[in-house]
Amino acid sequence: MEHYQISYLGDLRCECVHSSGARLQTDAPKDNEGKGEGFSPTDLFAASLGTCMLTVMAITARHLGLDLHGTSVDLQKEMSSNPPRRIARLIVRFRCPGHFAPSAIKKLEQAAVQCPVHYSLHPDIKLDIDFLWGV
Repeated sequence: MEHYQISYLGDLRCECVHSSGARLQTDAPKDNEGKGEGFSPTDLFAASLGTCMLTVMAITARHLGLDLHGTSVDLQKEMSSNPPRRIARLIVRFRCPGHFAPSAIKKLEQAAVQCPVHYSLHPDIKLDIDFLWGV
């Protein structure tokens, strides 16, 4: 089990310290009384999905003897317009420069959507996930 120490720094900003000593700060977004000078908690939530999907894909690629170097994820987050305030939709676009066999692509895409964060999403969050290969 991981341990995190989270402190309120004032002015709607928090700092989280990972058990490794790594630190990150969050800031409230401009549309919710903040300065928007850093990741908001919901930004981290969205980024967690993209990084988890890509990490699990890379693990699978490693096992298949493939290299995903240069692969990127473009992720957009939409917040609900009606209360309660929540993430309503995530748009995830993978751009993978590698040219792989269709069977490998299928395994990589399946791995991505089977990541722990994807399995942890609330079912009301709409997801649009696309993979572009060889770009």
